[in-house]
Amino acid sequence: MTKKVVGVLTIGQSPRTDVTPTIQIVMGSDVTIIESGGLDSLTDETIHSVQPDDTDTIYISRMRNGQSVKIGKSKLLPLLQKELTELESKTDITLMLCTGDFPTLHTTQPIIYPDKVLNHMVSAMLPTGSLGLIIPLEEQREKLLAKWNQQELKLFAEVASPYEKSDIAGAARALQEQGVDLIVLDCMGYNEKHKLDAVENSGLPVILPRTLIARVLSEYLSG
Repeated sequence: MTKKVVGVLTIGQSPRTDVTPTIQIVMGSDVTIIESGGLDSLTDETIHSVQPDDTDTIYISRMRNGQSVKIGKSKLLPLLQKELTELESKTDITLMLCTGDFPTLHTTQPIIYPDKVLNHMVSAMLPTGSLGLIIPLEEQREKLLAKWNQQELKLFAEVASPYEKSDIAGAARALQEQGVDLIVLDCMGYNEKHKLDAVENSGLPVILPRTLIARVLSEYLSG
C-alpha cells in the first residue's frame, strides 16, 4: 500500500511540536506528515506585520520558539494561501490546524477544516441543550459565539488560553455551574492534559479537537 502523505497547515509557524506528535500517534506510522505554517516566512523582526487591528478577526497560534502570537485574519490569509498551495503539491490531503473558518482559501485537493467537523458532530450529539466553549482569548468571544449560534443551543463561553498558564479547570467548573451539557475546547492548541483537567473538574463530556480530527483523518485514509 502506498504511504499516504498528510499536510498539516498551522496558522502560526511550523513545526507544531506541541500538536503533530498526537496526530501522528493517532494516524500511525504508515502516514507521513509534512508541516507548513502561515507565518513560516516571517521573522521576529517582521511578525508585527500580522498584528490584528481593531476591526479584524483575531486568531492566536504558536511560533516556532514556543511563544504565542495574536494574528489578524485579513493579514494572515495571503500568507496562508501561499503556504497551502506549496503544501498541496507534496501531499494527498491537508489538515487545517485551526478551528476558525477559512472559506476563501483556494484548494486543489481535499482539506479538512476542524470547525466544520466540530459543528456537525455537536449538532448530532447535542441537537438541543447548552453548549460550553473554552476559548483562548476574550477578544474572540463575540465571533466564536456567533460561529456556534447556527445551532439550536444555549451558548456559554469561558476563557483559558492553551498557550499560556491558565485555569482550564476553573473554566470547566464555571461552565458546569452554568448548566452546560457538553464542553468543546475550541482551539487546536488544547491538549490531552487540558481535556483531562476539564473532564475531572466538570464531570461532563469534553471534545478535544486535535484528537477528534486526527481520528476522522485516519478513517478517511484507511479507505
